[in-house]
Amino acid sequence: MNQANPSPKRLEDLADLLGKEVGVSPWYRVTQACINDFADATGDHQFVHVDEEAAKARSPFGGTIAHGFLTLSRLVWMMEGAMPHLVGLGMVVNYGFDKLRFLAPVPSGARIRGRFVLSAFEERKPQEFTATWQVEVEIEGQDKPALAAVWLTRHYQGA
Repeated sequence: MNQANPSPKRLEDLADLLGKEVGVSPWYRVTQACINDFADATGDHQFVHVDEEAAKARSPFGGTIAHGFLTLSRLVWMMEGAMPHLVGLGMVVNYGFDKLRFLAPVPSGARIRGRFVLSAFEERKPQEFTATWQVEVEIEGQDKPALAAVWLTRHYQGA
């Protein structure tokens, strides 16, 4: 069960949280090893991500930064750490994004966390719900978020 939101809720009760911040995830440290692994997984080995000396010398960031898509990929982990335990939830799947912006670079070694506000929640058919989330990924110690998104997820009731 999520420590930040320990009270279990029924899936359909998420509608009571419309317009509210449902949760904030724990901090996640974006290490250079994580960035390098992501570069290997995606084939994106641009120097600004994987070459610390070149990134210091040739980029405006003063060192290596995480891939935007690496930051985005952490949303699932962040959501798991931010959401209340949902009784009767069978599974959750990504449904896509209505909006996504990478607003600030995430330096190697920085910590990030997600904030989730529920902006829409509807039952599409029996036992299937679509949630729309206003998401921000914060960078510890910085005013500007790493990303802002409108994220849609599908939630299915099940055993």
